[in-house]
Amino acid sequence: MIPPDTAPQFLASLGWGGAEIRPLAGDASFRRYFRVHLGERVAVLMDAPPPHEDPRPFIAIANVLRERGFSAPEILGVDLDHGLVLLEDFGDRLVRPVIDQTPTSETGIYEVACDLLGALAAAPAPKDVAPYDDAVMLREVNLFPEYYAPATGLAVDAAAFEAAWRTCWAEVEAVALAERTLVLRDYHAENMILLDRPGLRQLGLLDFQDALAGHRAYDLVSLLKDARRDVLPALEEAMLARYIAANNIADEAAFRAHYAVLGAQRNTKILGIFTRLWKRDGKPHYLSFQPRVWAYLERDLAHPALAPVKAWFDLYVPEAARAAYWQEHVAA
Repeated sequence: MIPPDTAPQFLASLGWGGAEIRPLAGDASFRRYFRVHLGERVAVLMDAPPPHEDPRPFIAIANVLRERGFSAPEILGVDLDHGLVLLEDFGDRLVRPVIDQTPTSETGIYEVACDLLGALAAAPAPKDVAPYDDAVMLREVNLFPEYYAPATGLAVDAAAFEAAWRTCWAEVEAVALAERTLVLRDYHAENMILLDRPGLRQLGLLDFQDALAGHRAYDLVSLLKDARRDVLPALEEAMLARYIAANNIADEAAFRAHYAVLGAQRNTKILGIFTRLWKRDGKPHYLSFQPRVWAYLERDLAHPALAPVKAWFDLYVPEAARAAYWQEHVAA
């Protein structure tokens, strides 16, 4: 977490010369974040080094969100050549630690988060935002046979895997392409900050650079099937019911089926991503999340809409290679 050599000059060009640059956070990508201090002024420096990262999608979506009245960080300065972006600082009240410290706040925070998603779906995504379509879905779920299967010693039929997913995905994709909701894709407790602002603006939004135009239930899945913290089934059901009631979902059964398919798709992808982070990127701490992700996936696979995918998992992924594998591996 050493600031890039070009940071001081970049900051000086924006009137932040001589500012102190302190490490703030890294994530699963090449991006890093630093907090910049100059007297009483504070900002956040994003380091998105090319060619590994491109900050332009983050900037574009941040501007869209702000234009629509949501709390995304204001862009204070940009150096695309060096992948540097200076951002408004939202502070340190991340939703997850706030809930951990004050459990009674959980339901209220999740209600606001669900209501925000309803407001986000009120207008379609900008026309230049790419669709969350069949190609994206397959690219993501194929991380499972590509990384998870070899890491756990499984011999799987990748072609049958794709065929099963396409069968379950067809109806979801049709709705996604028709609705074109702006899907932030990593909308969960560690990517939201509580702000001293009214209404839905009290939630500061982070990590939306991979946004696509897709199904309105996808971010609900991200929120309620959080890979990094337990969301109990009772809370998940209460928030799902709240969303359905508040947004006049005409066909509740279809929406719940799509929610299950999207949940299974996302968690299958995450199982592959976390295995890749371990094997390829040397980040073994992600393994501790795998049992939780499996628990979410098992619940979704029980839905009739996932029957073909469930049959594939039952055939090629035995119980010992599911959550139990990671519980033993992490314990060891």
